[in-house]
Amino acid sequence: MVTRTVPAVLLLVLAAGCAGTTADTGAASAPAAASPSASEVVDLPVPTAKTSGPAGEPSAGRPLEGARTISGTVTAGVEPGCLLITDGTGSHLLVFDDPAMRAEASVGAKVKVNGRSEPGMMSTCQQGVPFVVVSVEKG
Repeated sequence: MVTRTVPAVLLLVLAAGCAGTTADTGAASAPAAASPSASEVVDLPVPTAKTSGPAGEPSAGRPLEGARTISGTVTAGVEPGCLLITDGTGSHLLVFDDPAMRAEASVGAKVKVNGRSEPGMMSTCQQGVPFVVVSVEKG
């Protein structure tokens, strides 16, 4: 008899612990929505210029802040799909918004890429400083 009573009591205790709280009106209170703090909000960078043709000239629009050019040979990263280029300042992870530009920067290609470094950008590649590419030139 005792062996059947213990599981029944445990079940009642667990059910009581899972029950929601109610306000004086008898309605269940809604959980408070947590709002993210300023340190938890991350703005992801978006390129501000696009290429208009194979020459890699930026299209009309506002100038790209912090833009620079990196020249070198594209290499494969250790993670699938990751492309890198190295210059005198170190290794840069190439981040593309346009698949056509990515195709121009294939592994082994000698290229000049225009864009900007985004050291705070998250990546699964785990190599190099992310570099958002806005144009690619062969050579």
